[in-house]
Amino acid sequence: MTPDEAETRARSRFHRLSGLRLFGALLMVAGFVVTMGRLDIAGPDLNRVIGVIMVLIGAFGFAVAPVLLARRWKRSDRR
Repeated sequence: MTPDEAETRARSRFHRLSGLRLFGALLMVAGFVVTMGRLDIAGPDLNRVIGVIMVLIGAFGFAVAPVLLARRWKRSDRR
């Protein structure tokens, strides 16, 4: 692999990880808004459940998924 190809691959991976973290953060914020009742989706009781689920999925996308993806990329680069 040439240095240009390696740089292109690294930039692409960086953008993917950054996008995943941004999406996770936005989903968490939206989940908090729904949980607080500022945005009515399906009624007060169901809003709280939906908001908590959104926050949990957002937290996974923000904190855990990028680590798992980077680990997978490192493992595939060694082969």
